[in-house]
Amino acid sequence: MGNSKSGALSKELLDDLKLNTKYREEELCAWYHTFLKECPSGRISKEQFESIYASFFPDADPKAYAQHVFRSFDSNSDGTLDFKEYIVALHLTSSGKTMQKLEWAFALYDVDRNGTISKNEIQEIVKSIFNMISKEDQKHLPDDENTPEKRAEKIWDYFGKKEN
Repeated sequence: MGNSKSGALSKELLDDLKLNTKYREEELCAWYHTFLKECPSGRISKEQFESIYASFFPDADPKAYAQHVFRSFDSNSDGTLDFKEYIVALHLTSSGKTMQKLEWAFALYDVDRNGTISKNEIQEIVKSIFNMISKEDQKHLPDDENTPEKRAEKIWDYFGKKEN
């Protein structure tokens, strides 16, 4: 991790991020300085992350979904996102390769992190997504997916799963 006291991004982290994302050194350094201004501790808490999501969805309740997204990006499970986790998340969601996006989606739905996805986990994620859709917009969803339960069932059936 970079040295937050000096505000400098370590060469090791910079090289790692350049190798594993699409971002150039100049972009990474600028984002690091902005990151430290917003998060002087060098970490984003779950509460800060939820607040960011809330600002994007002012007419909805994104808290549950934000918690799931946060968990999926908190690769070391320490309850915070450091700069590396933040940049990897940004890269992955904006321009990552298909396999990387699939791995992230799996991590998002694998709520208990046991390496499998259950029907209950799908229902939990879908319900959290529905909380971000206004009641008015939910009225316009197709009949076979206009509730979290129906949508989760449709996803489960799509993958040819029974109850296991």
